[in-house]
Amino acid sequence: MEYRALTVSREFGSGGGRIAQSIAKRLGWKLLDSALIEQIACEAKVDAGVVSRFDEHVEGWLAKLNRQAMRGAAMAAGVALEEEKCFDPDIMADLARKIIQHAYQAGNCVIVGRGAQCILQAKADVFHTFVYAPLRVRIHRLRTRLEPGANIEQRIQDVDGERALFLKRWFGKDWKNPHLYDLMISSGEDEERTARVIEFAMWKARSASAL
Repeated sequence: MEYRALTVSREFGSGGGRIAQSIAKRLGWKLLDSALIEQIACEAKVDAGVVSRFDEHVEGWLAKLNRQAMRGAAMAAGVALEEEKCFDPDIMADLARKIIQHAYQAGNCVIVGRGAQCILQAKADVFHTFVYAPLRVRIHRLRTRLEPGANIEQRIQDVDGERALFLKRWFGKDWKNPHLYDLMISSGEDEERTARVIEFAMWKARSASAL
């Protein structure tokens, strides 16, 4: 059996995005990470920056209620809302699901986050992986990415918490449930080695299924 897609879920600062990029480049596959944001923005006809603010994010009930109220009032008054008021996590999740399903149909793609491990869970020809790393390694990596003076440990908690809530809200699943993944792997301090281990695991799983 040939794999059509690889999904990469990742802890913040684990290097999962770069690992996915490395695998996609070596396999010659399409990478859906920032490209997914751009496709959603195109489909929704909003700026990519607006989409990024809702990426793997769960909106609180009060914010959602206020957004719905503003939409209702604007419609009643015949006033056009600003684009960020017309877009929300519900719209984003629906569009992401459609784009991920289309990417799977096309095949040869690496999909980062956004619930792809749940959306494509029933597909036997998709390999699912979760990348994590020791906290000290994640902090070291993020020092070069985040703004000076950022509370890195708090940011890690916040981003990982949002990703876990996103999966629970939309799919009713625990983000770190091992049954969602074919491989859960620590990237340690060597992202490139991790990428090659994931590729090898895919090859071994593919070979085993052919027996």
